[in-house]
Amino acid sequence: MRSTMVRRSVIAASAVSLALMATACGSEKADTKADAKPSEAAATSAAPAGAKGKTDAEATALVVTQADLPDQIVSAEGAAKAATESAGATVDKAECKPLMQAQSSQKVGTATGIGRTTTKAKPKEAAADASPEDKLKASLEALGATQTLVSVGSYDAKGAEEAFAALKTAAAACSGGYTVTEGGEKVKYLDVKPGAAVTAGDEAAAFTLTMDLDEGEKSANHFVIVRKGNALATFYAFGVTAEQPKTVIDAQVKKLG
Repeated sequence: MRSTMVRRSVIAASAVSLALMATACGSEKADTKADAKPSEAAATSAAPAGAKGKTDAEATALVVTQADLPDQIVSAEGAAKAATESAGATVDKAECKPLMQAQSSQKVGTATGIGRTTTKAKPKEAAADASPEDKLKASLEALGATQTLVSVGSYDAKGAEEAFAALKTAAAACSGGYTVTEGGEKVKYLDVKPGAAVTAGDEAAAFTLTMDLDEGEKSANHFVIVRKGNALATFYAFGVTAEQPKTVIDAQVKKLG
C-alpha cells in the first residue's frame, strides 16, 4: 500500500511506485512578478535542418539502462506503467500542459518517438551488527531516496528545439503554481523556480517544483531538460529528500552522444 506522500509523488511523476522500483532489482503567459527563468546552459548547436526523428523503439534504445547506471535501480517497466496510468491526466492551466506532459513522460510537442525509464539510487544496507535504530534509519533513507523518471523524445528537424523552448515558456508562465488531476485525485504545485544550473548537451535548463502534500507539508521536486541535437531528454526527480539526479543526467547525455 502506498503512503499518502508516495501516492502524490506517484501521480505527479506518472504513478511510479516505490514497491515497483524496489522489485524491478509543464504559452507565453508569464507572470512578470514571478518570472521562473531557469538555470540553463546556453545553446551551442542546432539540430540539422533535415534531421529525422526516431520511432518509439529507436528512441527507447537511446535511454539509459542498468548497465549505464550500476549504482541505480533502473526499471523500464516502471516507466511504461507510469506513462499508461498518466495518459488521462489534466491540468488546470492550459499554459502548463507541456510541463505536465514532460513530468508524466508523455510526448511533448511534435515528438516522433519517445523512450522512458525510471531510476532510483540503490539503498545502502546497514551493517549486520547495526543497532535497531540504525537499521530503521537505513530503511527510511532507502524509501526516501531520489527516484527519477527519465524520458528521451526524438524529433524531426527543429522539433526538439521547439519543445525545449515550449517547456521553458511553460515554466515561466506557471511560476505561480498549477494543479494536476489524475484519476479524480489532485496534486497541487505551489511554484516553479529556477533549479541548480546544469551544463549538458546543446542546451539545458533546470527547475524546482514545490508540491503541496497532505497536512500542510511540502516536497521539493526537480525537473531538468536537456537537448542534444534533435533529441530532448527530460528528468523528473522526486522523493522525501529528492536531489537533482546529476549521475543520471550525465549518463543519459553521454548515451545521446
